Amino acid sequence: MIIVKLIGGLGNQMFQYATARAVAYRSNLSLKLDMEYFENGGLHPYWLGNFNIIEDFATEDDIKQFKPSRKQTIAFAVYKIKEKFFPWYDWRKKRIIKERSFSFDPDILKIRESAYLDGYWQSEKYFADISHIIRREFTIKYEPNSANRQMLKKIDSTNSISLHVRRGDYVTNPRTLQAHGVLSLDYYMNALDLIVEKIEEPHIFVFSDDIFWVKKNLKAALPLYFVEYNGKGQDYEDLRLMSRCKHHIIANSSFSWWGAWLSENPHKIVIAPNQWFSEERMKKRGESDIIPKGWIKI
Repeated sequence: MIIVKLIGGLGNQMFQYATARAVAYRSNLSLKLDMEYFENGGLHPYWLGNFNIIEDFATEDDIKQFKPSRKQTIAFAVYKIKEKFFPWYDWRKKRIIKERSFSFDPDILKIRESAYLDGYWQSEKYFADISHIIRREFTIKYEPNSANRQMLKKIDSTNSISLHVRRGDYVTNPRTLQAHGVLSLDYYMNALDLIVEKIEEPHIFVFSDDIFWVKKNLKAALPLYFVEYNGKGQDYEDLRLMSRCKHHIIANSSFSWWGAWLSENPHKIVIAPNQWFSEERMKKRGESDIIPKGWIKI
């Protein structure tokens, strides 16, 4: 059995699922999802239920095979000490595997036994060998509504470029701001200049969690379509639209990373920020392997 700890927003949940799915596939083991983050009032809702994934939730007894529950007071306290000072260790002869840095860890590919995965796992190298399965399972269960169908027609009929501006908690949450920072308008303008050099008649489809700010500040002499009708709880609909675009300008956000990665265009151009995390965060956690080979970093 492979259990994965889910935490964070949609993009993070997708990375965690994809990595654990690959580990379970290679090991010929079942995959289960640890929902504790959401059950304890996490900042983000559970999103993966909107996709055609293997959705099997871990029970308390499942998780106890790897680590004690909070009810087991002494055992849990010992576990937390070990978790803090020895992040990679065996517990009751079962493996708890905690992510050690932002860099790709090839040891994950060697797992062939039951394990509990705890981390963000933000690299396609963890699941590249089953990318066809991940793409299939990250299709949405529901048909798009009429507004999204109309937008899909525009996307399919043009040289469509998705452009994602991440603000939201990157602006309002001090810890998130310190970890990521907010991309400048210069980044987007430089990316658009590069797109114009490479793509004839580009049409820009703009996605953001602060679309009002983007409409006010992003100015370009190009056809701009602001996607602003998918309300709260419909992030997966924006992801579907993004993934249908032919090319992509992404933010330092796992959400737009997946929008670009899921695109089926074999000739897609993806422009990504050169610095994904803040310098301080990188010093603590090492270099990131999040940008796939072939994507353009500026």
